[in-house]
Amino acid sequence: QLQASGGGLVQAGGSLRLSCKASGRSVSNKAVGWFRHTPGKEREFVAGISWSNGITNTAASVKGRFTISRDNAKQTVYLQMNTLKPEDTAVYSCAAKRDHHISVSFVDYTYRGRGTQVTVSS
Repeated sequence: QLQASGGGLVQAGGSLRLSCKASGRSVSNKAVGWFRHTPGKEREFVAGISWSNGITNTAASVKGRFTISRDNAKQTVYLQMNTLKPEDTAVYSCAAKRDHHISVSFVDYTYRGRGTQVTVSS
């Protein structure tokens, strides 16, 4: 089970850190991805991390502003979001694959958690 948290309301230029906590099932040999969704738009890949080797993949739209990381002991994946823009407003959710290969396609992720709302005001 995956649970995203840490969303909220922030002004443009501000920062937030999202957390994705895994419980009941280890993610140590899996890839975990962050996705975001806005009504009327397709779900968008934001960033992913391969837990076993730490390899990351970050979408071009957030590269240089967002950073994904993991904490083994806490079985938690983080998404540090800096220099937030109004267009970053969305519901952010995390998901895990059965294997450790990062994918940008949400359908490849088997284990999906509920999202957390991020709202960036201008």
